[in-house]
Amino acid sequence: QVQLVQSGGGLIQAGDSLRLSCAASGRTYAMGWFRQAPGGEREFVAAVSRSGGTLYYADSVKRRFTISRDNAKNTVYLDLNSPKLEDTAVYYCAASDAPPSDYTDRKKYTYWGQGTQVTVAS
Repeated sequence: QVQLVQSGGGLIQAGDSLRLSCAASGRTYAMGWFRQAPGGEREFVAAVSRSGGTLYYADSVKRRFTISRDNAKNTVYLDLNSPKLEDTAVYYCAASDAPPSDYTDRKKYTYWGQGTQVTVAS
């Protein structure tokens, strides 16, 4: 059983930068980030393959957010650059125990972090 522990998050101003981190207790395959706004469903944000060589982004965050991973530390990061008000949500990291057929499908992820609130203020 792999545990994911998230850090980072909080209140930021629109246009600032913020880094979210997620440390895994063991080996994982794909790692990703999802988010859930109040009253909304949990939606895909970004994902990275085990090697780090393949990246996936939701259209809403493409060219603004950057996902990366450090396998030596079993950690995945999400850099939020130029966040907008609509990026306010609880962010969850996720990890799969096998190569997923669809990196954007939350059902393909086995392990989840505890969630962290990101609030973007104007």
